Amino acid sequence: MSGMTYKGYHARIEFDADDEIFVGRVAGLNDVVGFHAETVDDLKTAFRDAVDDYLETCRTIGKAPQKPYSGRVMFRISPEVHAKAATAAELSGKSLNEWAEAALAEAAAKLVA
Repeated sequence: MSGMTYKGYHARIEFDADDEIFVGRVAGLNDVVGFHAETVDDLKTAFRDAVDDYLETCRTIGKAPQKPYSGRVMFRISPEVHAKAATAAELSGKSLNEWAEAALAEAAAKLVA
């Protein structure tokens, strides 16, 4: 198991062989929201409870919960990769932004449902 999704939030799951438990963390948040369990069923429940607790805590303290993502990405790549990506986009009849979105979506779909 590599991840779970609940209310738009995703979790990264690992197995701690020393303690023989599953350990998870909600991805994409500045706050650390973690959970753990001994069984898969308990892990699913712990994840949902962690997300619900995060949302309730935010509501209680008057803080807007961090949304999973805005849709705006900015990152640096080498000039060689940039040139190849721009050429690939042009050859496919897409803008670089459209091409990059499709490439990222395809890569992410392999890891996240």
